[in-house]
Amino acid sequence: MNTTLKYTFFVVFLIATQISAQAPAVYSSVKSIDGKLVYLAPDGEKYFEKQITPKFTQTGMLGNPVGTEEGIKFDFSDNLNGTLYYGFIPYGDSKHPHAVWFKKSAKIKGGKAEVKIAGNLSGKYDMIGWEKSGNGTLGYRVMTSEGDIIYDGKVTFRGKGPFEVAATIIDGPFVDLVTDKTAVISFSANKELQGKVEINGKEFKGLSGTKDHEIKINGLSPSTEYEYTVIAGDTRETFSFKTAPEPGSRSSFIFAYASDSRHAAGGGERKIYGANAYIMKKIMALCTREEASFMQFTGDFINGYLTDIDEMKLQYNNWKKAIAPFAHYMPVYEGMGNHEALMKVFVSESGKRLWVDRFPFENESGEAAFADVFVNPDNGPSSEDGSEWDPHKSTIDFPSYKENVYYYTYDNVAVIVLNSNYFYAPHRKRYEWLDGNLHGYIMDNQLKWLEETLEKLEKDKNIDHIFTTQHTPVFPNGGHVQDDMWYNGDNTPRPRVAGRDVKYGIIERRDQYLDLIINKSSKVRAVLTGDEHNYARTRIDKKLNIYPDNWDKEKLEISRTIYQINNGAAGAPYYAQEKTPWSDAVSSFTTQNALILFYVKGESLRMKVKNPDTLELIDELILN
Repeated sequence: MNTTLKYTFFVVFLIATQISAQAPAVYSSVKSIDGKLVYLAPDGEKYFEKQITPKFTQTGMLGNPVGTEEGIKFDFSDNLNGTLYYGFIPYGDSKHPHAVWFKKSAKIKGGKAEVKIAGNLSGKYDMIGWEKSGNGTLGYRVMTSEGDIIYDGKVTFRGKGPFEVAATIIDGPFVDLVTDKTAVISFSANKELQGKVEINGKEFKGLSGTKDHEIKINGLSPSTEYEYTVIAGDTRETFSFKTAPEPGSRSSFIFAYASDSRHAAGGGERKIYGANAYIMKKIMALCTREEASFMQFTGDFINGYLTDIDEMKLQYNNWKKAIAPFAHYMPVYEGMGNHEALMKVFVSESGKRLWVDRFPFENESGEAAFADVFVNPDNGPSSEDGSEWDPHKSTIDFPSYKENVYYYTYDNVAVIVLNSNYFYAPHRKRYEWLDGNLHGYIMDNQLKWLEETLEKLEKDKNIDHIFTTQHTPVFPNGGHVQDDMWYNGDNTPRPRVAGRDVKYGIIERRDQYLDLIINKSSKVRAVLTGDEHNYARTRIDKKLNIYPDNWDKEKLEISRTIYQINNGAAGAPYYAQEKTPWSDAVSSFTTQNALILFYVKGESLRMKVKNPDTLELIDELILN
């Protein structure tokens, strides 16, 4: 390398290092000292950034599979010892393909394992016909020596011995953003390639040279079922989806709602590293049996609270693997919760910790990770930049709202998805001087966008019913009475940006939100929430007691009745009911696992709640 190149390389390296050591202006107390990020507390105590090594990652669990004379070798993380279960995925034999586990398994030692296809999975065990065709797909499950399931993966192979790893669709395909005329098919492959989708003999191409694909399909007809084939290299997988009705046609359809599926006690598939895959499979099977047109899932998909984006992608992918056999056919829309937090961690010399939303925001925040993993509409506000609390009006200082705040419509229903854990600092409640947002708080620009969106939908003659959804309940009933939009009746908690507390406290902001969806809208039927790991419905009307005894500010007058429908019962550890001022308005409270099904028929709207594990009817209600 010549002197000029050496100098250029040094300058680029220096600039990159300086950029990485700079904090967004919204974190006014984060400084770079000797090339290290330090959070300076008002009392002078210093909190130094702590790098945490992830236990497992998505990249590591893919296992770098390589073909051998007899099968496929895997190389997981060096410190992994355990068991590799495996079996073929018989595409074409089932509408919802799953791996069928073989009676034998392989040992994982020092991260390495080998699956012998020839001999083991031959003859009477060759139910996919690979010995004749020379190709197939192998599903595999990584389990630690302690019995914890870490990942379910798959690999497509070619050959009859020796074998080679072929292009594999490792994530998806998923049907997304379905309208009456368009849809998006998304999937990820194990290698860079050009993804394609065939429908009705027409080929739609995605970008070339990438592993992640979002391919838009257009020119479709309303209320029509289409078979589609995803093509990745020589690999082809075929499924189907149905387009939405023409807007305002007021046909009959069903949609589903749930939240909170992070892993739980009980072992097995209830704890596949971050996700309760057992209950999510049950939920998706029930959605399919009921012929739901789409599902809304709002928050706490995974255990989260991580510092490494590759580890977070592993947990997200475990959730997506659980729903994939059903989501090949039906769209699922996602909203953020508090466990979707991707954090920057600071630790003092005394061992105290600070957690804030990870930065740089554009590629390392919880919001950026969420948008990278899921495919949702991009029609929400940009960010909190430009708000009263923006420290620099000419620069981007906040995380993006891209694909975590948005709305969508289906026939005569609109769903508005909000993010009450945006710019989330998990320790904001603990340290009053910490910059970041509060759990449960909807910030200014988002609230303004909600008002504008409601106004637009109120004027839309094709829309009869509006649902708003955010992870945190307006009225918590069990498990989060100490926070959400209540904080035990304390209005003091609020976000802090660049060293300044925002104007309105949590209860004032709750009232502003309620005013929009109740008093300034005639179409909002219910607010769909989670966070509390139970099912409960709360009747919100003018009789409801919603204030602490010492409330000395203006009180909201509620003009009509709507419902808060809380369903945080998709597999996370349960919470029992607690006493609140509105307890008398709460009904059907249960810690059973639950799926909410809304039955829409023109202006008619009713709801049924079922246990996806037992199929027991939990609750039902006529909403309109």
